[in-house]
Amino acid sequence: MRKLKLDELNRLSTKEFKVADKTPIIVVLDNIRSAANIGSVFRTCDAFLIEAIYLVGICATPPNRDIQKSALGATETVTWKYFADIKECIGELRQQKCDIMTIEQSDKSVMLDEFLPDDDKKYALIFGNEVEGVSDFAIQFCDTCIEIPQYGMKHSLNVSVSAGIVLWDFVSKMNASSLRTK
Repeated sequence: MRKLKLDELNRLSTKEFKVADKTPIIVVLDNIRSAANIGSVFRTCDAFLIEAIYLVGICATPPNRDIQKSALGATETVTWKYFADIKECIGELRQQKCDIMTIEQSDKSVMLDEFLPDDDKKYALIFGNEVEGVSDFAIQFCDTCIEIPQYGMKHSLNVSVSAGIVLWDFVSKMNASSLRTK
């Protein structure tokens, strides 16, 4: 066994990425304080060919040195848009006919391992602030609340870690489903 070299990874160029079929998911970062976390989510969205990232409220936006440090160029590939507040963002997501989901612990949340995405839907996944979580407004206007099962004492994950877990789960389930229907 040997580690693959960069030229063996079959990486898409920026131009190829821009025209590639995207995973029908919009990631919404609602008032994320850390530019490093935002950059990490950009990089994860690039890895899974996510359609777009919507940055809301106090989120830093590209170009930003701290975002770039962790994004490693993903701000050049992943489409992004900024919204001043979550209400405006949710309005646009509704116009796009997205199934809006918050990633949060709530009294009616569905566990991530029990949720099966529908191939015919476009999803918006809202990730909240590092301290406050997803806003009450977003929870009130979402279609579903998804919770990552956790078994330890903290029941709290870093927002970029949460995004990685949820996106990997959604994309792997969506890919498995599309293989079954072919």
